[in-house]
Amino acid sequence: MKPSPVSRKNCIALACGVFLFCHFASAAIAQLKRPLERNKAALKVDAAEIRFSARAAALLKTDPAGKGEWGLLVLDAQTGQTLYESNADKYFVPASNMKLFTTAFALTKLGPDYKFHTTLETRGTLSPAGILGGDVVLVGRGDPNLSNRKFPFDLKEAFDGAPERVFAEMADSVVVKGVKEITGDIIGDDSYFPPERYPSGWEIDDMVWEYGAPVSAIVADDNTVTVTLTPGLTENDAAQSMVTPATPDFSVDNQVLTSAVGVKPDLTLTREPGSNRVTIKGTMPANAAPRKLVLAVQEPAQHAAALLKALLEQRGVRVTGVARAVHERSVPLDATTVLAEHISVPLGDSVKLINKISQNLHTEMLLRTAARTDGLWAKPEDLLKVPAAFYATVGIAPDDVIQTDGSGLSRHDLVTPRAIVTLLNYAQKQPWFPYYFASLPVAGVDGTLEERMKNTPAAGKIHAKTGSVEHVRTISGFADTLSGRRLIFSFLSNDQGGKGHEAADALGALCVAMVEEFSAVPAKHGARKRTH
Repeated sequence: MKPSPVSRKNCIALACGVFLFCHFASAAIAQLKRPLERNKAALKVDAAEIRFSARAAALLKTDPAGKGEWGLLVLDAQTGQTLYESNADKYFVPASNMKLFTTAFALTKLGPDYKFHTTLETRGTLSPAGILGGDVVLVGRGDPNLSNRKFPFDLKEAFDGAPERVFAEMADSVVVKGVKEITGDIIGDDSYFPPERYPSGWEIDDMVWEYGAPVSAIVADDNTVTVTLTPGLTENDAAQSMVTPATPDFSVDNQVLTSAVGVKPDLTLTREPGSNRVTIKGTMPANAAPRKLVLAVQEPAQHAAALLKALLEQRGVRVTGVARAVHERSVPLDATTVLAEHISVPLGDSVKLINKISQNLHTEMLLRTAARTDGLWAKPEDLLKVPAAFYATVGIAPDDVIQTDGSGLSRHDLVTPRAIVTLLNYAQKQPWFPYYFASLPVAGVDGTLEERMKNTPAAGKIHAKTGSVEHVRTISGFADTLSGRRLIFSFLSNDQGGKGHEAADALGALCVAMVEEFSAVPAKHGARKRTH
């Protein structure tokens, strides 16, 4: 039977209705599906955050580490998405995490190819008989590596020759020029930096040891000497002491005696502030290995001048004057003759050494050399205005960095975890970043992380700067997760008690949790900000 015209229309209308319903229903389902997929991805990210948060809470509530204060921030390096944060905008003493700021500042202002120039200069004239009439001036311009270090740094710090090698080479150059006698003085001129031996916040105990060596535009072997103590063969024998490099401006009152074999060493060292004489008392067991104490000198320019004078005299050059220092130059060094010059390794190599071994004095040198490009400063607070201006261009919030030195040895430094992560996020976009990244210790491989996180999923995947002063343990840098995703992080802990390793162990465990839990790459659904 043929359908009537009316029923045919109804069929057509019904078919069109079904088609339109299916079309719009399909579109509606698709529209609903997309946010569901995004929400599913978000849930995965949130689940990773929940898992990391749980692990972090378990780690940081355990005493003694739990008695301290903690600030944590983790970002996705590619998207800038905040993955986890806790107290990220609170102040913490950063310890050597401050070196991240200073080395980035130096690389920006100077560039990785920058080289330091140290010269021996004179205004005197050299007679045909080899007599140089006038002073010989060692002009320092901030080179931190006037030593016997080998470059580039490769896994471990390495040395070649005597600690005074660079000064010996300069003395050789003077002899090659035919100098047999100098009628003037040997002067150490460190006026390239305004005088400021110790930044605010360094403690008096720091100043005895190599990590607290005084700041100067002249650095002779890290402004240190090494005292080697060797016990006698039998009980009550006097222990022997030797100072390297031998210098007339440093002396040792050695009162150490030899004790019986197997007795625990018991040594005390004292030095009055400003003195270059140390007193060492106590005992060392017979047949024990020699003990090396690396001590800071008090007047770097004077020390360098005395060292150079002794090296010249060892080479047969007669010096009728004295060794002395000049800290403020009253007359410009023009119309001088350069007798010798030492050109440093590139700054990129210096930065690598600094961050790998956490060298305090070298960091202070870089801070001042980079600031010097804007001219001399009158007061320490004026010096620190130069890096502060750099941090503003980086995008760090005002007052998120309170800086009183370059190295982090100062207990007056304060930073937020967000300031560090902002700096690192900026650094990864700069042309000098390969040098910066290569300078960071690698977990389980080298530098200050060589013995940490070994045989864990974080080994080889954490490139970060550590920090440690009393009651402070920190680590900040970059992490590559198990899937290869890169993170930027800052973990800062203050007010730590215990024996010191507990907080460091917690930091390592946080790094392991981070590379495991944040391995999944998130969907692009916008940055989140959470406070825990």
